Amino acid sequence: MSNSKRLEQLLDMLSKNVDSFLLFAIAKEYEKAAENELAKEYYKRLVSEFPDYVGTYYHFGKLLEKSAETEAAIEIYNKGIAIAKALGDQHAWSELAEAKLNLED
Repeated sequence: MSNSKRLEQLLDMLSKNVDSFLLFAIAKEYEKAAENELAKEYYKRLVSEFPDYVGTYYHFGKLLEKSAETEAAIEIYNKGIAIAKALGDQHAWSELAEAKLNLED
């Protein structure tokens, strides 16, 4: 299945049911298609509507890093670190802390 067909299907599904996984999948599809601004919009929506979807913060931060938005990436990592800590998700906390540390070096 082509990326555009997959994206079309995901957008159609999202129009019927707003779901964190769908938003994440759409952001990743846009990212794969190098549509970074659209990907950022879906990541922002995820952070706003589903703040506990902790995987968002790592992928959003990495996209911001690629876009040379260092301060924004650090801010997203910090938010994710706080959420992961609150949720007791040590794995996510560790990945986010490492990403932030590597960026600050």
